[in-house]
Amino acid sequence: MPTNRAELLSQNWPLWRKNLNFALVSYYVVMVLALIDVATVTWGPLNLELGFSYDLLTDSYAAGCGSLCIGGLFLVPFALKYGRRPIYVFSTAIQCGISVWSAKMQTVTDLMLVNVLSCIVGALAEVLVQMTVADIYFVHQRGLTNTIYFWFMTIGVTLAPLAGGFITQSQGWRWVWWWMAILFGAGLVAFTLLYEETMFNASPINGVPVTEKDQDRITKEDIELSALDKPALPAPEVQQAPELQLDTTIPAKAYYQKLALWSNSPVPFSEVAKHTYQPFLILFRIPGVFFMALVYGVMTACTTVPVTTLSSVMTLPPYNFNASQIGLMGVPPFVGTTLGAMVCGPLSDSIALALAKRNNGIFEPEMRLWLAIAFTPLVPAGLFMFGIGLNNGSHWLLPAFGLGVSSVGVVPASSAALTYLTDAYTEIIADSVVGVTFIRNLISTIFIFALKPWCDRVGLSWFYVTFGLISTVVLLGNLIFIYYGKSLRSRLAGVYHHYSQKQLGSRPN
Repeated sequence: MPTNRAELLSQNWPLWRKNLNFALVSYYVVMVLALIDVATVTWGPLNLELGFSYDLLTDSYAAGCGSLCIGGLFLVPFALKYGRRPIYVFSTAIQCGISVWSAKMQTVTDLMLVNVLSCIVGALAEVLVQMTVADIYFVHQRGLTNTIYFWFMTIGVTLAPLAGGFITQSQGWRWVWWWMAILFGAGLVAFTLLYEETMFNASPINGVPVTEKDQDRITKEDIELSALDKPALPAPEVQQAPELQLDTTIPAKAYYQKLALWSNSPVPFSEVAKHTYQPFLILFRIPGVFFMALVYGVMTACTTVPVTTLSSVMTLPPYNFNASQIGLMGVPPFVGTTLGAMVCGPLSDSIALALAKRNNGIFEPEMRLWLAIAFTPLVPAGLFMFGIGLNNGSHWLLPAFGLGVSSVGVVPASSAALTYLTDAYTEIIADSVVGVTFIRNLISTIFIFALKPWCDRVGLSWFYVTFGLISTVVLLGNLIFIYYGKSLRSRLAGVYHHYSQKQLGSRPN
């Protein structure tokens, strides 16, 4: 019989059900990122048919990135109150409608509104996924899971423009959005019929309080680690817990009960309002959250800024690329991200386990960050090749290769930042990721808005050289947290405990 909570949860939520939920979430991520980024390959036809200038199109993309900052602030509290399932279902339906609107676009107002609204709702693809990962996966599974999540994000960012380019060439730019509407419709059906609610309120089992350590314990059966180092609570008094037993007389929920449209946290909705400002308090009071937001934001900018550069530079001489050729430039970053994911996904968890065994079986979240340091040089190297190559009119293979190289380096840094947050700040992950998402998209917005005037002033080469140096400095900051992160978490344990108690459905001590 199972004797700890991890084993009990494994029986109640077998891995195949977890993975089915995560597969649906991954499809959602691909579609949302595709809706946001596929627009860039339609810019040429939009310029010809509707007269939208490239400056206007770039500004509309930047306005969308800015909207990603605030979407989570409005929508995540509903996920905390009513569950993850209704938010996934309703947001998929809304994105389907926005796709139809985009297909019928005629005016600048249409252009701006579809970008802004799709990104407000699309912010959930970043925030809600991390909540889902924290809901259903144990610590030793999150490194790989977050790497897979980032890989699916890259599919939406890179391969959607590839498909969109060929659709634009063969069927016209409006059919790009009709296909998006069709695919979102399929996703809506899948979420409605298959996605199970993952929100839960922990409660005592057989009189034994559920603590954070119970929830995130790496079991001996799985990886032979004895404990986790977490910052949230002072160490409780050691006491012998009674053996836990499953009560097999309690019937499992029926299929229709598992797929109820929404759950309802007992916390009144008035309490939910605090989650519109609490992420900022956490962001600026806990250095680890702020720094990981900075890392994730700069790495995201390393993906989004080149996308806008491609669409505004390579459509002009000496390249004169059409929509499908611009789309094909998404292949190198996809290949680079795939290679990075194949390497860093398994390595993230295995390195953490190896370091934990050397640390007397104690896992520390900072162990995740070594992998990001190892891949740091690839990010600036790729950006240098991309920017200087485009500026000099080099053969397209050079900027394409640069995109691939930087993408390999972006994956471990981004995955490590997300996994570090999930491991170190599990109890406040929802608010933390909302704050991280705000900073992440704010950084992308600043770089995209500044791209043209910055390049006009110093040139494309120096923009990307400066950008690469900024990314290097930020990534090397991981060393500070590798050596001092644990002491920072210890000093701020009281702050973490304070905010963990303010979460909806917070676990009892």
